[in-house]
Amino acid sequence: MDVTDAPAFLAGEWKSSRPWQHRTGPYLRQVVSRAAAATPHDVAAAARYARQAAKAIARTTPASRADVLERASDLAADRKDHLATLIALELGKPIKDGRAEIDRVADTLRICAGETRRLGGEVLPSAGYPRGATTTALTYRAPAGVALAITPFNAPANLLAHKLGASFAAGNTTIVKGPPQAPATTAAVVELMLDAGLPADGVQLLHGGADVGAMLCSAEEVAVISFTGSAAAGAAVARASGTTRPKRLVLELGGNAATIVCADADITAAARNCARTGYTNSGQSCISVQRIYVQQDRFTEFLQALTAEVRTLRTGDPLDEATDVGSMVDDEAAERVVGWAGEAVNGGATITAGGTRDGATVAPTVVARPAATAKVVTEEVFGALVAVLPFQTLPGVIQTCNASRYGLQAGLFTRDVNTIFTAWRDLEVGGLVVNGSSNFRLDHLPFGGVKDSGFGRESPRWLIEDFTVVKTLLLRGIQLS
Repeated sequence: MDVTDAPAFLAGEWKSSRPWQHRTGPYLRQVVSRAAAATPHDVAAAARYARQAAKAIARTTPASRADVLERASDLAADRKDHLATLIALELGKPIKDGRAEIDRVADTLRICAGETRRLGGEVLPSAGYPRGATTTALTYRAPAGVALAITPFNAPANLLAHKLGASFAAGNTTIVKGPPQAPATTAAVVELMLDAGLPADGVQLLHGGADVGAMLCSAEEVAVISFTGSAAAGAAVARASGTTRPKRLVLELGGNAATIVCADADITAAARNCARTGYTNSGQSCISVQRIYVQQDRFTEFLQALTAEVRTLRTGDPLDEATDVGSMVDDEAAERVVGWAGEAVNGGATITAGGTRDGATVAPTVVARPAATAKVVTEEVFGALVAVLPFQTLPGVIQTCNASRYGLQAGLFTRDVNTIFTAWRDLEVGGLVVNGSSNFRLDHLPFGGVKDSGFGRESPRWLIEDFTVVKTLLLRGIQLS
């Protein structure tokens, strides 16, 4: 098969004349793409160019930026099959899930366009205090200048659409550092934006690993960093960003998502939902179903129903339309998941489905009653494994969920309104999904976590707030009320 080139986009030009980094597809087990590796010189050149480019992008009108984003949305829909194929080849994500991701890209860019048209400010109530009685105060949101978008491998197209779309909507120029595992997908999304009319001054793309990301984070030209990735990598981003002038950070980090199934839930529906959302993208999502706590009286019934549903999932070739679960990002990740399942069994747990791998493809795995100290309970699995545990009382299971150092999102199956509001109030998470698992997200709503799951909210409206600065105008001697 042909290898897809992923050049860098630097200072307004696509550049390929540099060392190539090769990406081996985890399912095909052969090179599927190659990226033009960034050098320290490239990083410095991109930062210098971005500082000058920021002025030109800031002068574009919101209407013109919105038009670009709407055209980009249309192009994403037109190129859906091509982009989904790249995702399948580079990452092993089933092609039907790749298409669903590109549908979300189109939605996200259109949402960004709508938010661009709503950019504005406020007339502040300065006359509410005696010293402000003869002053009128106005605000507007100005572009921050240079934004850095560092994207992960698990949703490389849609998370780039969120960051680049919102940054451009705010009037910034953006430096993109894509994931080494999906360079061709990242380049294709940047190309799509440029083809839609994004000015060449509005984006640059550099390929590389953590070293390139650290150099970009420390560049003094960067004003805002939006990063999605692991908690450990997020801590490294925070450290690197503080080496020069202060920067604003938006960190969407890891998770150890819990879903609670109460005794009054529809057990069959809950099991089907958890099975279908627990192994999407082989569980490689920060909100993927990892821990399911089932009220004791319904535990055996739920476990049997979940296991039966999981066994119907089809694993295999990500380019096959019938595949539900493709491969994980690499063999090392797959081996870690299988190894953790084995450790849980040694600690007294039972595997009711899966527990094996074929290369980078992990059979969807259910681990029943693992010890509270097992890694599948305490750490982020980020793989095709779900742990199922019983609980007695709502206060007790909430306390158990909150013991995690993560707090991104949770799921809850119940019909009781008091349970819903108690869980919403007391669970230490950024979002709660009722009558659905933790693995559900709408791209126009605020998304983010607490504790080691990060801070800031990643969706267009809220990202635009982080990508802009509030400027205040005081008019002395002018009173509106």
